[in-house]
Amino acid sequence: MRTMHHLLLIGCAAAAACHHGPRIQPAPDPAGELARARAQFRRGDFGKALVSLRRLSYELGPTEPQLAEVKYDLAECSFQTGDRVQAAHDFRQVADQFPASPYAPLALLRAGDANLRLWRKPELDPSYGESALAIYQELAGRYPGTDAAARAQVHVQQLREWFAQKDYKNGLFYFRRRAFDSAIIYFKDVIANYQGTARVPDALMRLVDSYRAIGYTDELKETCGTLRKYYPQTAGLGASCPADSATATPS
Repeated sequence: MRTMHHLLLIGCAAAAACHHGPRIQPAPDPAGELARARAQFRRGDFGKALVSLRRLSYELGPTEPQLAEVKYDLAECSFQTGDRVQAAHDFRQVADQFPASPYAPLALLRAGDANLRLWRKPELDPSYGESALAIYQELAGRYPGTDAAARAQVHVQQLREWFAQKDYKNGLFYFRRRAFDSAIIYFKDVIANYQGTARVPDALMRLVDSYRAIGYTDELKETCGTLRKYYPQTAGLGASCPADSATATPS
């Protein structure tokens, strides 16, 4: 009898559930959520915008025209809140998933920017800097003539300055330890690969010092000639490269 009563209770509960089950949540409102996310983003409330945009990225279908904007802004929120690794990844995905979108060149620019920010000093491992340079070069190749490509060139010059600085300091490391052959390799790399950067005349001057130290007379004369011709205002040039560079000694 107790078993029968128990079964009846279960049956009643089941019937009640059919009529009084949990209320169905209203369908999400992507348009309203997008408007809210845009407002949060515009006023710089990136933490809240991140939540709204992440929700939208799941709610919007893959063919929705707003999806590229949502994913781009999502990556920008990560960038602005300091998560540069995530931002670089997400910007890269925008460029790859929406290559025909106006957000694609911007996304490549910002992916490069995120990697550039991750390389905080020239003395550190340059892997992030190399990634940034590769992305900026890709941007120039895929979307030439765009505003994003033009903006990237400013950062490319900064990267070249940093790469030149890194090689120059490596050369100085060996130069100060009188490992002149190794120093020469780095100084030559600065001159060959980073023309137009501030470290080129410095690298030439250190080449002069290195060649003098190991008695490379012809190379010394040639390097002094290059300095006089292209960098005549270099500090210390007169002392390091007087008329007879083969026999001159630094002051």
